[in-house]
Amino acid sequence: MYNFPKGLYTDVRIEEIFETKIGFKKDALQEQKVRSNKGAFIRVFDGERWYYSSLTDLSRVQECIDALARMAKPNENIAEHPVVKAFEVNKDRIVQHEKDSVTDIPVTEKQALLEGYLKLLDYPEIVHHTSYYVDNKTVKTIYSSKGTAVTFDKQTCGIRLNLELASSDNKNRDVISKAAIRFDELIGLEDYLKERIEKAIAFVREAVPVEPGIYTVLLSPEAAGVFTHESFGHKSESDFMVGDETMKAEWALGKTIGRELLTIVDDGLVPGNGYVPYDDEGTRGKKTYIVKNGKLTGRLHSAATSAALEEPLTGNARAINFQFEPIVRMTTTYIEKGDRPLKDIIGEIDKGIYVETIRHGSGMSTFTIAPSRAYKIENGKITVPVKVSVITGNVFETLAEVDAVSKEFELLSFVGGGCGKMEQYPLPVGFGGPYTRVRKLKVQ
Repeated sequence: MYNFPKGLYTDVRIEEIFETKIGFKKDALQEQKVRSNKGAFIRVFDGERWYYSSLTDLSRVQECIDALARMAKPNENIAEHPVVKAFEVNKDRIVQHEKDSVTDIPVTEKQALLEGYLKLLDYPEIVHHTSYYVDNKTVKTIYSSKGTAVTFDKQTCGIRLNLELASSDNKNRDVISKAAIRFDELIGLEDYLKERIEKAIAFVREAVPVEPGIYTVLLSPEAAGVFTHESFGHKSESDFMVGDETMKAEWALGKTIGRELLTIVDDGLVPGNGYVPYDDEGTRGKKTYIVKNGKLTGRLHSAATSAALEEPLTGNARAINFQFEPIVRMTTTYIEKGDRPLKDIIGEIDKGIYVETIRHGSGMSTFTIAPSRAYKIENGKITVPVKVSVITGNVFETLAEVDAVSKEFELLSFVGGGCGKMEQYPLPVGFGGPYTRVRKLKVQ
């Protein structure tokens, strides 16, 4: 396909991107964007440094390779460099969405679908709302001078309703969304959306302020997923550890951080936003056990961090698009399900808080979660809605307090937004898990 210069490692990542975004402010159309784009990210490595470039004119890829090669210093031993040796060589083609492509659905049909759902929002408690339909289909092709040649496609679509609610002195914001892989999965969601809209309205009518304190907290799959991603997943991204002895000591493999029931996974092969059959360096996607039976067992890697820490590749080198270099990022990260029924887990809680939906979360060593909807648990039952500003804790201390995970389990994808790291935002990721009980958390 391309003439790769001798004495250098070279890879080329080509992306063909189709995107739709339709937005309403209340009942007024605010935007209707349909965009197609093509581009390439090219890297050349001489053993000492990387040379990068990106472009949108694919006819100039070879010209760009040659220009980067002229800046580099040819190295006859480049194949023996630890980073170059780490790169996998894969040849594959995984194209799944030729027959159900979102590119074939007229934009008028997508807009009509969203407009139909706006009729569900006619409640006095909903004082303002914005809504979106989004989709993305990306076809990636990766070539390398070691011989990699892979092509795959990825497709997502979704509906998102952003609600501002008020009742008497109570106010709240809520997000109701549904993510899918095929457009037809978004048709006929009236009952699904209505149930969630009415739950949001009931919350703003009835919620009372929480009494701050230390509680047993039950996290829904959404809340457990955000907690796992924000508080723990980022800590597992190994570029934070390269050259940082303190971080490596904190993250020593084999260290016990929780009970045997706690297993945390990052899996690029799960369908949805985090689907990465090959990462942006051409490494095959994998299921990586970050924690297994309460012990630290793995980290997430690119080729560079894999070589630096002398650990296996995991398929986690990702970039938000062809304008950026791949860095270590999560795919779909979650706590594995347990074997206990949810009702039994709730039944053992005398006084606690159930966190159902999340407004946002953040953290590394210390994490914070801002719930959108939360409820009291009293004498083994979920009771009245409560307004919680924030739940916070130390990551490792909190993981040690996880004492139950349900057999009920759900994986989710964000509709709009995504994960941010450095200047690369938003990156699509998957999250979720079982209902997860934490014995002690600070609630305010």
